Amino acid sequence: MNIRVGVIGTGIMGADHVTTLHRQISGAAVSMVADVDLARAQGIGDGIAGARAMADGFALIADPEVDAVVIASHDSTHAGLAVAAVRAGKPVLCEKPLAPTVAECLHVVRAELDAIGPGGSPLVSLGFMRRFDPGYVQLKAALDAGEGGAPLLLHCISRGVGSAPGASNESSVTGSAINEFDALPRLLGSPIVEVSWHAPRCSSEAIGLQDPQLLLLRTADGALSTVEVFLNARYGYDVRCEIVCETGTLALTEPLRMVRDSARQRAIEYPADWRPRFADAYRLELQAWIDGITGGQPSADMASALDGLVAGAVAEAVIRSMRDGGRTVAVELPSIVATAF
Repeated sequence: MNIRVGVIGTGIMGADHVTTLHRQISGAAVSMVADVDLARAQGIGDGIAGARAMADGFALIADPEVDAVVIASHDSTHAGLAVAAVRAGKPVLCEKPLAPTVAECLHVVRAELDAIGPGGSPLVSLGFMRRFDPGYVQLKAALDAGEGGAPLLLHCISRGVGSAPGASNESSVTGSAINEFDALPRLLGSPIVEVSWHAPRCSSEAIGLQDPQLLLLRTADGALSTVEVFLNARYGYDVRCEIVCETGTLALTEPLRMVRDSARQRAIEYPADWRPRFADAYRLELQAWIDGITGGQPSADMASALDGLVAGAVAEAVIRSMRDGGRTVAVELPSIVATAF
């Protein structure tokens, strides 16, 4: 029996999730799609036999033909839709961030606790797909095995071709850098405890925001991480991570598909956005999510609503630093983090 999945948001990310669920995920069937742009939703739904399209995400959640929900709509809608899903008793995979603010993240966490009760199986999973990326998985395994000794410095880079319409300094943090706020503590096994935000000269290619940005993150183990976020790097989508340890280094390698040799030059191509780079991660994440629903217990590798709240607290500290001249700011976790679940 397939899990009937409804997908809310049929932009770039939502459309990609629909395709992956339909073509590559066993045990899942896309039964419904929703988008405020109904024509766009219909265009996506038309490619899947039996799938219906609608404009209202809340109506999709309430529909009896939907067993589980993927939220891939605008960040500002995540909290309200996630709360509606858990109140309907339906498992939900929400794209990151869980919400743009800590207050909204708290609302989701509390709604989930109210819905499932003490000891209940969590309903909310969060789309921190780097947990499933083969490169990040290998980095974590190497660190866990003690390769290179204790990690001292981490250098992380996230570059894109161009920023989305309406991008801001804050959304660069909550929508892009937030991936690192989950990945780095998971790699190190240590929480981020203080942050600072820094800005070099702004690129002339950036309009309406400071781009690039440089963040410094210190974890409780004493390791220091640099995070470069450059949304308008233009040359391609490029994610890097190097970990400097006591006796060696560990680093991601670009998952190349082809090298071109011509005119006495060797060249590689960068993808235009994140989807080709993390295609394996999204597929593995979605399969783990569906398997968890079928088995009645989320995968231990899936990020939870609580993980989203913790990452949101780090983002909030970075934004406080941004607005206060780049001073070092301690990360303040809501008290519920120590007691929930």
